[in-house]
Amino acid sequence: MNLAAAIPMIPTGNELTALLVVVCFSAGLNVYATVGMLGILGRFNVLAVPPALHVVQDWKIIAACCVLFALEFVGDKIPVFDLLWNAAHTFVRVPVAALIAYGATAQLPQWEQIAATFAGGLIALAAHGGKTAARAAVTASPEPISNFALSASEDALVVFLMWFMTQHPYVSAGIVVVGLLIILMLVRFVLRAVRNLLRDAEHAVTHNPPGTYVH
Repeated sequence: MNLAAAIPMIPTGNELTALLVVVCFSAGLNVYATVGMLGILGRFNVLAVPPALHVVQDWKIIAACCVLFALEFVGDKIPVFDLLWNAAHTFVRVPVAALIAYGATAQLPQWEQIAATFAGGLIALAAHGGKTAARAAVTASPEPISNFALSASEDALVVFLMWFMTQHPYVSAGIVVVGLLIILMLVRFVLRAVRNLLRDAEHAVTHNPPGTYVH
């Protein structure tokens, strides 16, 4: 495999659409791993990043994403902290995905760029909602292994998808579409899980002392 020329030209058309579907979905799961991987792939010429997104290739941005990814990797396993972290990141993952979609489609007519931005945000929101719903399904488990395994699997999935899309963008997008269809089939449960996440986070901040786990 020639790592120096996986996707040597700036993607356009269907290829760009496939890549954005993967990137926005990944951002909805773990925004720091996504942006960090995007920067690394662009920095080493594995993926041609559109000019409007060249900022993610800055080593300072990559380093910051790595630090925040490490913080999330550890904090995601700590009761209460993970609750507050994921609730707050409802308002981080979605806007960042939308901004990535906006920057990547700067060459398109404005209405198409706006549509891509909106779609990117929706994909990230669906991924975040699916993540939240999956967490809600295993939270009741008294042992910590299932939560740890689910969190680690989410991180591994993001890293895998971001790398795999440079070799097989359409297959990667297909994997994401299957995931989105599953989330849509469970939309009522997903919306309820997101609502409960925000409610529980507010309750944890206003009523619970540090170290108390609420679910």
